[in-house]
Amino acid sequence: MAHPTGKYADVEGLRERAVALRRAGYSLRQIRDELKIFNNDILNQLVKGEPPPEWTKRPRAKDDLRAKARELRIQGWTYDQIEAELGCSRSSVSLWVRDLPRPERRRSRDEAAAIARKGWEAKLRVRDEERQRTKTGAAARIGALSDRELFLLGVGLYWAEGSKDKPYERREVVTFVNSDPGMIEVFLAWLDLLGVERDRLRFTVMIHENADVPAAERYWADLVGADRTAFNKTTLKKHNPKTVRKNTGDSYRGCLVIKVLRGADLYRRIEGSWYGIVVSVREADQRNRT
Repeated sequence: MAHPTGKYADVEGLRERAVALRRAGYSLRQIRDELKIFNNDILNQLVKGEPPPEWTKRPRAKDDLRAKARELRIQGWTYDQIEAELGCSRSSVSLWVRDLPRPERRRSRDEAAAIARKGWEAKLRVRDEERQRTKTGAAARIGALSDRELFLLGVGLYWAEGSKDKPYERREVVTFVNSDPGMIEVFLAWLDLLGVERDRLRFTVMIHENADVPAAERYWADLVGADRTAFNKTTLKKHNPKTVRKNTGDSYRGCLVIKVLRGADLYRRIEGSWYGIVVSVREADQRNRT
């Protein structure tokens, strides 16, 4: 230490006092205030070699986490579980516990898979219940349909799923195709509303050749309440061995085609009604914009 002058001239005396205060548990700040030594370099030289008191040491913030991580690892927890429990990074967990033995697998892979599958099935049940509640509530809010509501619904239904006239091919025929029994029922009710006699209807079942064709034919005949004489020959779709069919099982009944005989005038009314709906929507939208 350089030769001091002035109030720091008695270096040995200051050092003895500083060391005594340090050993008595004083912090550097307390020693500075006590000895009136405000030069940090001199202060540090006076207490050099003397360890700071324990109470001045800053605790390591992660010491408790490390201890807890080691405790959990010993109990058999995985890295993922410890990470989720303590909210720390995986790298920290690895650093803290990598010297500990790997916990023994408590369950076989099949047991673990069964537990995971059971949890997933429970989650699916909850989702299905929520889905069904939503559907049931929506159905209840519909209530009875007026004739006008059914008429507009039928026009939109046909324009989405029915055959349409083309500029390059004049086809003013009414043909509706769908696999949804509910759609078929609504379409038939709509035809009844328009006064279309049932004897003007012809039906055709379209189905994959590998399906239960006779059962599908019976199903559609019962649904529409028509005699078999109103059904044309069933159209069979050839099986492609390169494809895997998903439309299988008892619920697969193919599609039903409904054709209205002498339907040119009806088709023109449908098309005109659809354009009327479009114009009405455009006008309503324009009013909302102004």
